[in-house]
Amino acid sequence: MRVRTLAALLLAGGLALTACGKEGTPGDTGGSTGLFTVEKDVKVEGSPTFDKVKARGNLIIGVKEDQPGLGYKDPTTNKYSGFDIEIAKLMAAKLGFAEDKIQFKTIQSAAREQAIINGDIDYYVGTYTINAGRKEKVGFAGPYFQAGQDLLVKKDNSDITGPDTLKGKKVCSATGSTPVKNLKEKGLVEPENIVEFQSYSQCVQKLLDGEVVAVSTDDAILKGYASQEPEKLKVVGKTFSNEPYGIGVAKDDKALRTKFNDVLQAAFDDGTWQKIYDATLGKSGAKAQHPAVDRY
Repeated sequence: MRVRTLAALLLAGGLALTACGKEGTPGDTGGSTGLFTVEKDVKVEGSPTFDKVKARGNLIIGVKEDQPGLGYKDPTTNKYSGFDIEIAKLMAAKLGFAEDKIQFKTIQSAAREQAIINGDIDYYVGTYTINAGRKEKVGFAGPYFQAGQDLLVKKDNSDITGPDTLKGKKVCSATGSTPVKNLKEKGLVEPENIVEFQSYSQCVQKLLDGEVVAVSTDDAILKGYASQEPEKLKVVGKTFSNEPYGIGVAKDDKALRTKFNDVLQAAFDDGTWQKIYDATLGKSGAKAQHPAVDRY
């Protein structure tokens, strides 16, 4: 697949956003993430995760690296960009960590819960759907975005118009993802016709190569890929699931979850969330939605 990095182009064009509050400098606010003022003297009482990262002196954040507009790692610069990346940076800034104190760690869908449970990462931001099964293992702040499952097909495909036209056809999605579960449980695709890979970029390549006829995952992810190859790919049909994206944290770290929920609510209220969205995922044409914070 020819990779024209939407996220890299956005950065090259200049993410000219104004940070909330006064623009920070290392001398007066502890540094800046580029978009967000970094808080000083932050305390998150009762959070074992925060205590650990303060002692360590840096953050390790789990993300995706192959989702244009959301979480993308430029192969030439090794820099991460996208909507999820900026949400992760916003949380970091409000915990008191500048960008040079952030280590992004790519974690595939199937390994997310275990990475959080093991403490390999401090939190996870990467198209991570909140659901009951995952809540048994990890905690979630948010949601910070509402997506829905959809279909990506080749531009000249007229056979697939929605989920009811998938029977008998090879459909690809990521191992351990909610979309795979939906395809199976709703009986939309025969089990033998579901092709699974670790990453959606592999699925998209198989689609371009003609080895599958559709890729199914969240509409936001698919529109990012379609924007890279508009003459070859398109998103079809209407969304057929609800996928609320959350920030994954340790299950029992209620203090950190509350902190992140407070930050998200403030970002919704003061327009920060909309600025982040418009400069990243919004460029793909995906509609902006941010549901109410769930303070369970």
